[in-house]
Amino acid sequence: MARQTIAKRTIAERIAERLNLGQTQALQVIQSFLDEIIDELARGNRIEFRDFGVFETVERKPRMALNPKTLEKVPVGRKVVVKFKVGRLMKDKVARLNKPADAVPPPAAPPAPPATP
Repeated sequence: MARQTIAKRTIAERIAERLNLGQTQALQVIQSFLDEIIDELARGNRIEFRDFGVFETVERKPRMALNPKTLEKVPVGRKVVVKFKVGRLMKDKVARLNKPADAVPPPAAPPAPPATP
């Protein structure tokens, strides 16, 4: 399976079609949503989307690192980074990429009703 890069515009087009919106409108909604996530993370808040995942900021402590060219030790200062923990639904769907298509079992059939005498 070839990997593709999907742009925000492509997602906006899909959402616009699905919800019968204009593409510009869908793009504005998506951008507003992303801006809100960025603003909340910048305030140090944790953002949780059930089954999708959790965004949060974590502090990386100062440390000593090695310059790979000179092997000289250099100090790296403290910094705050964004961490994302994958939710259950996303984890399950992405895990299916690891299995060949023929190895995925078909959905279980519903149980047969009890026989009447």
